[in-house]
Amino acid sequence: MTEPHPVGLSIRGGVKVYPGTRALKGVDFDLRMGAVNVLVGENGAGKSTLMKVIAGVEALTAGQISMNGQPVQIASKSDAVALGIGIVFQELNLFPNMTVAENIFIAREPLRLGFDIDARAQSDAARALMRRLEHDIDPDTPLGTLRIGQQQIVEIAKALAQNARILILDEPTSALSASEVEVLFRVIADLKAQGVGIVYISHRLEELIRIGDYITVLRDGTITGARAMEGVDIPWIVRAMIGEGSKEFPRTEAPRFGAEVFRAEDVCLPRLGGGFTVDHLSLSVREGEILGLYGLMGAGRTEFLECVMAQHPHATGRYFIAGQPLTERDVAGRIARGLALIPEDRKRDGLVQIMSIRENITLSALSRFARLFHLNLDLRAEAASALDFVKRLTIKIASPDNPVSSLSGGNQQKVVIGKALMTDPKILLMDEPSRGIDIGAKAEVFRTMRRLAAEGLGILFVTSDLDEVLALSDRILVMADGRLTGEFPSGAAPADVIAAATRHKLKDHAA
Repeated sequence: MTEPHPVGLSIRGGVKVYPGTRALKGVDFDLRMGAVNVLVGENGAGKSTLMKVIAGVEALTAGQISMNGQPVQIASKSDAVALGIGIVFQELNLFPNMTVAENIFIAREPLRLGFDIDARAQSDAARALMRRLEHDIDPDTPLGTLRIGQQQIVEIAKALAQNARILILDEPTSALSASEVEVLFRVIADLKAQGVGIVYISHRLEELIRIGDYITVLRDGTITGARAMEGVDIPWIVRAMIGEGSKEFPRTEAPRFGAEVFRAEDVCLPRLGGGFTVDHLSLSVREGEILGLYGLMGAGRTEFLECVMAQHPHATGRYFIAGQPLTERDVAGRIARGLALIPEDRKRDGLVQIMSIRENITLSALSRFARLFHLNLDLRAEAASALDFVKRLTIKIASPDNPVSSLSGGNQQKVVIGKALMTDPKILLMDEPSRGIDIGAKAEVFRTMRRLAAEGLGILFVTSDLDEVLALSDRILVMADGRLTGEFPSGAAPADVIAAATRHKLKDHAA
């Protein structure tokens, strides 16, 4: 009897190591043809890494990839395309100044006489793909004039144009309206009937159960569940995603909260092409409170912090510090009023790698060391202040004059925190404060956060790590699709928080 969904691609013992982290830890994965292979896991679980390996964007550090039982080497994206593998990334890979047809066939244009692009044939083929996707988008339309949902349809058409036998869809419905989602599901059913193997990644659990034939769950680079979808429900997926236990970052003393120190009201950040990246969001933080803002990829958490720090001039909303309106419209003005941000990418946005530890710590507050009408700096006072923060934050250094690049990731993160504290903030915004640091360094950073809160500082921290938000937060807010979808006290049930993060507002964009 013939296997209805034969294994078309398999990975055995897949290991992927990046500097400082092991993204895949001996993964065994089977991709079945003529079926939807659902892949799910928290942010950082290894989903994207696994898909990049299959699509030729990354190479395995160790392990074997086979197709139809034969070992293969996928060293580049062109190798993957030659093997019939296509991928649609969540972040669209398109050119807004080119037409729809040009985007679909870029680098694979139909030619006349071997050298001249056949624009009519290209346009006709693009029009046929649009009909297949049940859209009447004109192939000669400049892509930049389309809504984001329509651009995602073009990205899917681009993958279909390659006649892929294996198609990877990473969050394909994130920007689609309800009607566009139904069209996509019909296209997927059609591809399944043609024997195409589809890998489908999404945080929307109801969607996965509806469309999936097989499910694989990743957690911390290992597979914690792999089976046929029959009998799978949301509680099973959540248990496989987060496990029964959690990482412990125990609190040593009861929190004490003061008055409201920060409030945001009705914050909106319009999205290019329609809709909102941050959608009418309001929240408040009290003195001494650690407020955790949890959400999955694309929820709009980082963008909200950027709005607070005046990094998006076209954003709207109202802000208050200790009850007083925050009217300053630039980053420096907001820092002066008591806001400080620990950015997600500390190396790119938080530190100057070629400068010393001392210079990085004092960089945001040089005016306090300026003398003679800002013509020179009191270097002795600057050094003393930097050393005070080194001791206060227990930053492990040999000398404050060593380059900051010589420190470990955890100590670099403490330098960024020190730089923010040097501005005497009333509210500290922290974007993924533990990203890229080991478990020991995380515990150190979290102890620092607790100590600062105990001293009366209000902390709003953004994370995609469920264990961290549950263990650290005095109160938890959950975002999905730019909106707040849940509020929980400390000690909330993990399944409830995950359910709020996977809730979504069905978008019904006008044409």
